[in-house]
Amino acid sequence: MKLLRKASSKINTESKKVVVKKMGLKTVRRLASAILKAGGSRITINDPSKAKEALTRDDVRSLIAQGVITVVQKKGVGRDNARFKQSRLHAGRRRGKGSRKGAKFSTVTRKRRWIEKVRSQRKLLKILQESGALKKETYRKVYLMVKGDFFRNKKHLIAHLKEKKIIS
Repeated sequence: MKLLRKASSKINTESKKVVVKKMGLKTVRRLASAILKAGGSRITINDPSKAKEALTRDDVRSLIAQGVITVVQKKGVGRDNARFKQSRLHAGRRRGKGSRKGAKFSTVTRKRRWIEKVRSQRKLLKILQESGALKKETYRKVYLMVKGDFFRNKKHLIAHLKEKKIIS
């Protein structure tokens, strides 16, 4: 019995033909994604009949070189909206109270506010002096008052000068 079994198995192996199994499209896609270092969804197979004939990894590489298998480019984030938003910010939009974040002086610091206030008041004094409304002595006295933070703003400065009858 044992001898017969061995003999029959030999007969079967000799009568079999060597069948080369071809790859399926899923396998080709998987190998291509590994070779191209891209996700499977980004791999496109343009000619499925040629792709099915591939047997090895090298065959898949040659299909990539031929252009049968291609990679779809990744979609990035566009800068168009950001550029538009930036231009609007430069134009002075989107800077209202609701758009500000941080503490009171985080957008415009105390020092910057001081500089702007003092410069505007000194500019006003210069104009008044050049027009002849202020004498040199009074100009110097008021200038030092500006430096000492006596005036809240330009309106306050003018009110003080009118009150003291320095200007009319």
